[in-house]
Amino acid sequence: MDIPARGLRRFVHIDALAARLAGREGTVARLARDLLTRCRDLTETINAIECELRILVHRLAPTLLTVPGCGALGAAMILGETAGAQRFRNKDAYARFTGTAPVPVWSGASRGKVRLNRGGNRAINTALHMIAVTQARGIGPGKNYIEKVQATGKTRTEALRLLRRRLSDTVFAALRADEPARVTGSPANAHNDLQAPVPVAALT
Repeated sequence: MDIPARGLRRFVHIDALAARLAGREGTVARLARDLLTRCRDLTETINAIECELRILVHRLAPTLLTVPGCGALGAAMILGETAGAQRFRNKDAYARFTGTAPVPVWSGASRGKVRLNRGGNRAINTALHMIAVTQARGIGPGKNYIEKVQATGKTRTEALRLLRRRLSDTVFAALRADEPARVTGSPANAHNDLQAPVPVAALT
C-alpha cells in the first residue's frame, strides 16, 4: 500500500492502513498497529491545537492572515516569536530580527556585496520561508516577483531569499496594523496566549 508523503496526517490513510493490518498476526503487525494508534492520537491532538490557534490568530491578527500563504500555524509562530511589533523601531530593525536582512561583506574584492544572514529568529525566518515557497507556487504575488528576479540572472534560491526580505516588511506592516485593534478590542488573556513563543514546530 502506497502512503503519500505526510499521508499519516490524514485519517483516511490511517483508516486504510488500519484495515490492511486488521487480523494480521505477529510482532511486526502488532508494532505497526501500535504505531498507527499513536499516529492517530497525535493527529487528533495536532488538529485540536491547530483549531485553537486558528481561533486565537483570527482574533489577534486578522491582517496577518490576509498575507497570501500565511496560515494559522505560521501566523501563530510569527505572533508568538515577535512578541509585539511595536518594540521594533522600523521594518529594517524587524528584518534584522527575522534574519532576512542581508549582511554586508566589506573585505577585499567583496566590498559592496552581501551574504546570507544566518542569525536572527530562525522560527520566524522559517515561517517567512514557508510563505515565500507557497507564493512561489502561484498563491499571491510572489511567483511574479521570483520570475522577475530570476530574469535578472539570480538563482531561484537567491530569488526566494529576496522574497523573504519583502515578506518580512509585509508581515511587519500587518502586525503593526493589528496591534492597535488588539489593545483596544481583544481580551488580555487571549493576547497573552501568543506573547510567549508558540511551539508550532512540534506540531508539524
